[in-house]
Amino acid sequence: MFGADADERAGERLAENAPLAVRMRPRSLDEVVGQQHLLGSGAPLRRLVEGAAPASVLLYGPPGTGKTTLANLVSQATGRRFVALSALSSGVKEVRAVIEEARRRLGRHGESTVLFIDEVHRFSKTQQDALLGAVEDRTVLLVAATTENPFFSVVAPLLSRSLVLQLRSLGDDDVRELLHRAVTSERGLGGALELAADAEAHLVALAGGDARRALTALEAAAESAGSTGATTIDLATVESTVDRAAVLYDRGGDQHYDVVSAFIKSIRGSDVDAALHYLARMVEAGEDPRFIARRLVVHASEDVGMADPTALQSAVAAAHAVQFIGMPEGRLALAQATIHLATAPKSNAVIAAIDAALADVRAGKGGPVPPHLRDGHYAGASKLGNAQGYRYPHDKPEGVLAQQYPPSELVGRDYYEPTGRGAERPLGERVPKLRGIIRGGSDR
Repeated sequence: MFGADADERAGERLAENAPLAVRMRPRSLDEVVGQQHLLGSGAPLRRLVEGAAPASVLLYGPPGTGKTTLANLVSQATGRRFVALSALSSGVKEVRAVIEEARRRLGRHGESTVLFIDEVHRFSKTQQDALLGAVEDRTVLLVAATTENPFFSVVAPLLSRSLVLQLRSLGDDDVRELLHRAVTSERGLGGALELAADAEAHLVALAGGDARRALTALEAAAESAGSTGATTIDLATVESTVDRAAVLYDRGGDQHYDVVSAFIKSIRGSDVDAALHYLARMVEAGEDPRFIARRLVVHASEDVGMADPTALQSAVAAAHAVQFIGMPEGRLALAQATIHLATAPKSNAVIAAIDAALADVRAGKGGPVPPHLRDGHYAGASKLGNAQGYRYPHDKPEGVLAQQYPPSELVGRDYYEPTGRGAERPLGERVPKLRGIIRGGSDR
């Protein structure tokens, strides 16, 4: 009895000394914040946690979104044994040992085992293959976590035997709720300190959707405040503790619009250094990288356009890269596209051309499509005179010939006016020549 009491006291001391993020780990589904797309009524993860639908799963998502927590909850659902391995320190030998012990327990006592493997993408193909048989016959219920796309990093046979569930970064409100809970809960700070509003906002921004990061920063700031006898965790304490200044940026207010405006105007003005500064402010403040990428795509056409047609390709590639790899690595693609656009020759001829054309359309200028350009592929089209007299440009060696393309009301109306910058310079000579041929000045 004495030994059991001692073990219990030792366990309590270990729990008290555990990091705040560990102490605040949810003990039930009711305490889980975020991931409602997977935890709603009848959703696969809720059914799994509640023990209604035993199945192996691959939890794919950013750090600090609850992968380990959910694995623990799965093991608790029906009293299953929980074994955790890390792909960083475990190999085939350790995996086989866990499977063998799971097989013995299942055969002797009917006890199921949940095997949680963190960073499963770091397992080699051989290590992943070692899991297949045990997953197939449910000797173990595998819950594997990865921050990388499992369709690229996990072998196909293991994928086919598992549910792939994608976790999302926590929203600001989710992180804020976790901070409130940690400040007031007896498992956390127990209400010994208050958290100032600006300090809370900074912690939310620092978290970037990562619960563990938010709680780790809060714990460090609390220790710092407590050591000075303070009763409030203020912004200065958080800044000094985590060694990162609060970025003057509000994703929902004036700073959001002011900084992105300065970002775009710096690109337009070809000041690559200023553009990178404003990009860094947005990245550091946790701005949605997809929003930044969308602005780059827009301004590749608006401010660079045909002066460097590859600018749009660069911006679109950055948008795809951000979607594919996420942050923080996505900052590299955003920076590359920013540098490309800022240093490229500039032209607003694209936006000027489409806006001028739209202005004419909105003013009612247009008229019918010339008969020879109309669709002539349906029965009776020729009787209406459609496509009659159309001249095929490829019949000419140069691929250009005299022919009316716009409605009669707009013949001779110019929209696109190339600048003399970058790749548009030769277009400044070519476009007038094309117009001259098309409008009948020369058919050669």
